[in-house]
Amino acid sequence: MAGMTAQEPTSPHFSSPQAVTEGLKAVGYLADEAISSVVFLAERLGKPVLVEGPAGTGKTQLAKSVAEMTGARLVRLQCYEGLDESKALYEWNYKKQLLRIQAEQVAAQDETWDQLEQDIFSEPFLMARPLLEAIRATEPVVLLVDEVDRVEVETEALLLEVLSEYQVSVPEMGTVKATRVPMVVLTSNNTRELSEALKRRCLFLHLDYPDAQREREIVLAKVPGIREDLADQVVRTVQLLRGLELKKAPSVSETLDWARTLLLLGVSELEPAVATRTLNVLLKYRADIERAERHLAGAAS
Repeated sequence: MAGMTAQEPTSPHFSSPQAVTEGLKAVGYLADEAISSVVFLAERLGKPVLVEGPAGTGKTQLAKSVAEMTGARLVRLQCYEGLDESKALYEWNYKKQLLRIQAEQVAAQDETWDQLEQDIFSEPFLMARPLLEAIRATEPVVLLVDEVDRVEVETEALLLEVLSEYQVSVPEMGTVKATRVPMVVLTSNNTRELSEALKRRCLFLHLDYPDAQREREIVLAKVPGIREDLADQVVRTVQLLRGLELKKAPSVSETLDWARTLLLLGVSELEPAVATRTLNVLLKYRADIERAERHLAGAAS
């Protein structure tokens, strides 16, 4: 493993940001110019992309769609409070190591401890976690580090170290250096400020809620069978509700769920009574639903 040092050059998938836009559209992701430009530059420069924005704006889906359109394998590290090195990088299979030691004792073989130690700290006993898995992959990989803002500063520093050199040190085995640099997408809901060091390492992309025209395009693309006038009414209502002081504004995925719900109910026109009756699909807090109900009732009167 220590000898893995040469990084394999990768031929670019796209000739221009416009080609990225077309490639993403082919897999069902409608990207604007900013998104396509950042994806294009990330591939050409070999830099990670930090995607920030509210929950439900398509950050995770962007990484999945990039993997799909390039034919790469998606490796996902889901971040959470308490995530440590053993769950992000690697850990040893202690149960398997113990069985190997016990087997040695039962067989009473003439094997020194150094030989046994070398054996149990080898590839068959290594459990690769997402970071190591992505680093040592020989095929194209998109590494998704999802909700990086949920980890502690120490784990963020670990990520920075790995992404700076694209290598992982395993003390018992040596250094694993990427032979093929993965494309890396980090997402953040901006619940805490990330370090300047991590931000410097990445290209930055902010994904906010789409404007009405783009959200309408998304609804028409993702909800087969919906009429254009109903899609217009759904999007106008959602955009209106996002302007209220809600605890959680409706995400794009919730807009799609609402549109599918209305379609399943046979709704052809979004009347206030129908909207009020189905708000629980769109909003997830009682206070938000009550505020929206009052607003829709006032708009209808």
